Amino acid sequence: MTSMLAGCTPWPEEFVDRYWAAGLWHGNTLDNLLRGWALQYGPRTALVHGGTRLTYAHLNRRVDRMAAGFRLRGLRPGQRVVVQLPNVPEFVITVFALMRLGAVPVFCPVSRRAAEVSHLVRVTEAGGYVGPSTYQGFDHTAMAADIAAQGPFLRRVFTFEAPGTASPYGGLATDTSGCHYFPLGSIDAPPERTPARSADQVAFLLLSGATTAVPRLIPRTHNDYAYQVRAAAELVSLTEDDVYLAALPAESLFAFGCPGIVGTLSVGGTVVLAENPGPAECLPVIERERVTLTSVGPADAQRWLDALPTAQADSSSLRLVQIGGAPLHRAAAERIGPALGCRLQQVFGMPEGPVTLTRPADPDETVLTTHGRPLSPDDEIRIVDADGKDLPDGEPGELLARGPYTLRGYYRAPDHNARAFTTDGYFRSGVLARRTPDGSLVVTGRLEDVPRRADHEGPSGL
Repeated sequence: MTSMLAGCTPWPEEFVDRYWAAGLWHGNTLDNLLRGWALQYGPRTALVHGGTRLTYAHLNRRVDRMAAGFRLRGLRPGQRVVVQLPNVPEFVITVFALMRLGAVPVFCPVSRRAAEVSHLVRVTEAGGYVGPSTYQGFDHTAMAADIAAQGPFLRRVFTFEAPGTASPYGGLATDTSGCHYFPLGSIDAPPERTPARSADQVAFLLLSGATTAVPRLIPRTHNDYAYQVRAAAELVSLTEDDVYLAALPAESLFAFGCPGIVGTLSVGGTVVLAENPGPAECLPVIERERVTLTSVGPADAQRWLDALPTAQADSSSLRLVQIGGAPLHRAAAERIGPALGCRLQQVFGMPEGPVTLTRPADPDETVLTTHGRPLSPDDEIRIVDADGKDLPDGEPGELLARGPYTLRGYYRAPDHNARAFTTDGYFRSGVLARRTPDGSLVVTGRLEDVPRRADHEGPSGL
């Protein structure tokens, strides 16, 4: 595999050949896939946010025009751009527009502050930043200006304004450090042809879920991510009649592509964006938009369950609720299906790649007590002890993973990669798990919570 980014570890050629031969990788970029979806599903509703509704055709036009606008304002193919937006249509439009331009979005949760964002800018040498002017009382533009003043990289800041609000930075064009500022709403230009790119190039960079102070960056290629969302969509039988509620942060593994936003768009379904996963916002939206599928963490699921008796919201449209991100207690798991009138799916996933899910047809006991089986038949999963030796079913150990959507190395982290991967390319997840006789996994915690040998240290994340 070739990569447009220095500092990324490619899949070895034998694995590239294997995934192509198995029909897992199709060689199409995510932004080009969106073009095809717009042609196929043009008048259907793609995105909903409050009173805003965008069709597939409109979404693709906005992406085209924003890509041209970014180029007109100085962004170039290969350049990294930190994207720090809440769950609004502009997040989806911006990410696809940057990919269409050939730039590389760097996904950053809107909750992260100067220390983390500055680190991302330095490590990726990001020339651009897209974020709210202000959001929930925090001044993102002032933060970006401070970061731009500290170093040579950040030179273009694009600020998002919620409809009906005005930015105190509206008249700012260039500051004393030479950084240019543009309202995101003004990033519009006549569409232009963009050069064809290879799907084995990096589509975007994700933050690791590790509990380390400095987040590590995960390169995801068009090929591997398109396969992940396609496989996840097929596993839950997603169709154009489905309505997905993105209640978790849009840039997260769960909400963006498991199957999430991209998986729903791939089948012509509708994505509803919510900025808060709480029941006060989500339960009325489920009723109003007839949501069929959503994904939340255990804590939010518990809040939904507690609010249901007084919410007077109709959740009968739901057919599947995915739960992941932390262990789900059995008592709560048993309540979800009867209370919401839908099927529960337990999910374990990491931005690095390995994803396991229960299947809709699995026995209740499997759904209630496990995290299911690997997403792909080509996922290679091992459970090992502190010496790296494989353990029998039922014995807890560290989960190692290798597969068609699991990274082969963190971005620009050679020293850490030497510890985080085995010599034959297995990712040391840092997660404790055991395998049941039917091949399901039960994730029990993080390796950092128990004594272990330093030479088997790895990143962690649930």
